[in-house]
Amino acid sequence: MIAARGLGRSFGAKAVLRDLDLDVAERDLLLVTGPNGSGKSTLLALCAGLLAPTRGELEVSVERGRIGYLAHEPLLYRELTALENLDLYGRLYRVPERRERIGMFLERYGLWEERRERVGTFSRGMQQRLALCRTLLHEPDLLLLDEPYAGLDEEGAELLDGELRALTGTRTLLLATHDPGRVAPLASGRLALA
Repeated sequence: MIAARGLGRSFGAKAVLRDLDLDVAERDLLLVTGPNGSGKSTLLALCAGLLAPTRGELEVSVERGRIGYLAHEPLLYRELTALENLDLYGRLYRVPERRERIGMFLERYGLWEERRERVGTFSRGMQQRLALCRTLLHEPDLLLLDEPYAGLDEEGAELLDGELRALTGTRTLLLATHDPGRVAPLASGRLALA
């Protein structure tokens, strides 16, 4: 599903990724690790089509509309409510039975009671839960998750653990994290960036 040969990405004179070769098969879960600044977020943004390589080749054989991307930032509209945010994304992705799916995710992630509150009033953990709902809403074939546990309390992290267990083997996942032990048992491969 993802193939890279000699992949590189620079920002001005600073090379963030150099000569990366990578193969990720359909339904694999690739765990991406490395210190800050090693290129984890850059790799995920490249795979999402948000950045272009400056060297090498990258092929992602899935339509952009079938990608779910969770960035470092939640990418939510702070002035909209939780319900309005998910409804907007549901419309953009033409999600069938949108309202039912939105309700299901809001309940699953413990946000049903806050559904009519503006996202700007949410804690970081609540925003991360809602961002996960947004990412999963359209049942993407490829999930790119950049530090998905960031800001989550233990209950939220356990919800995400269960979601990842359910998705493993049914979707292709690239997951970048500083806490690889939590996800390692599910991973079919590991990429350590330095």
